[in-house]
Amino acid sequence: MDPLTGTGWMTSPPAGDAVWLRAEEPSAAAGARRQAARLAERLGFAGERLGQIQLAVTEAATNLAKHAVQGEILVRIVRVGEEAALELVCMDRGPGIPDVRASRMDGHTTSGTLGLGLGSIERLADRTGMHSLPGTGTVLFAGFSRPGGDAAPVDRPGPPFAGLTRPIDGEEECGDAYAARLDGGTVYAMVCDGLGHGPMAARAGREAVMAMREAVLPARPLDLLRQVHQRLAATRGGAVAVAAVDPAAGTVRFAGLGNVAGWIVGPDRRHGMISVPGIAGAKTRTLREHAYDLPEGAAVVLHSDGLTDKWGAAGRPGPAREPLLIAADLLRSAGVRHDDRCVLAVTTAGRR
Repeated sequence: MDPLTGTGWMTSPPAGDAVWLRAEEPSAAAGARRQAARLAERLGFAGERLGQIQLAVTEAATNLAKHAVQGEILVRIVRVGEEAALELVCMDRGPGIPDVRASRMDGHTTSGTLGLGLGSIERLADRTGMHSLPGTGTVLFAGFSRPGGDAAPVDRPGPPFAGLTRPIDGEEECGDAYAARLDGGTVYAMVCDGLGHGPMAARAGREAVMAMREAVLPARPLDLLRQVHQRLAATRGGAVAVAAVDPAAGTVRFAGLGNVAGWIVGPDRRHGMISVPGIAGAKTRTLREHAYDLPEGAAVVLHSDGLTDKWGAAGRPGPAREPLLIAADLLRSAGVRHDDRCVLAVTTAGRR
């Protein structure tokens, strides 16, 4: 990923590259540590750095078990262009942290423990972010760049997009998938919700991702949607939405087929984008593309119907925050349906 030249891509990780774990009991720390070590070793982590990752994951799981309600951890390999990293994403549904800044300081505690957890995670990771709302819950992420990779300077902006997927309980593969590509300052974002669940739905998602990977850019979202639609003809099909987010022009162009939701999100309000009914890969009505104004600093969010659309913009990570925080907060609070879940966030602040 190179934000300076305006090129790069990201896709949802395959099933073997991502593990979701509940962190509601003290024993959860050991399981999270083992899974993190397994994935980290695949990326070449070893020795002291591997131990630091295990320590960070242990601290995160321990904090969730002690303080949180319905704590969960995602450990995954994420690839951005040719770069790769190990990511840890934590979320819970309460009680929240009244003073996020104080919680990051060593010695701060609300339970009589040493209070080393959150501060140590920030020191050990290459990049971190956290958002918490008292009475609601907390999301936190930590990223560890692959050994030997080209670590970006700390003042260079990271990717303007991030996504999360989670399979329905009982399935290892997720039928929802996402892809994002940055080309010449425009982000092309796609979410596919494969019909049903399990391997057949996941196949539809993979085909949609490959169609986006192989597409020639720049392109209209309508044309990209048609390419995905044709690619899914050999699968059970799915709902698909494609957006082209152009901060310099102040526009979002959007084409959707089925019930993948698209939103333009400001600090206090959101605006929905229009899809047409149908199933990508099957017979459908005429596809359409719509253009929308993109307010300065707004974020664009696409998500499958595994997330309810009855969420508001107020109280969430601001649209100028890390896109992974926006995606994680939405998955935590709106991902309440018994279904595969996917959310993809694109931020635009500072990119005009």
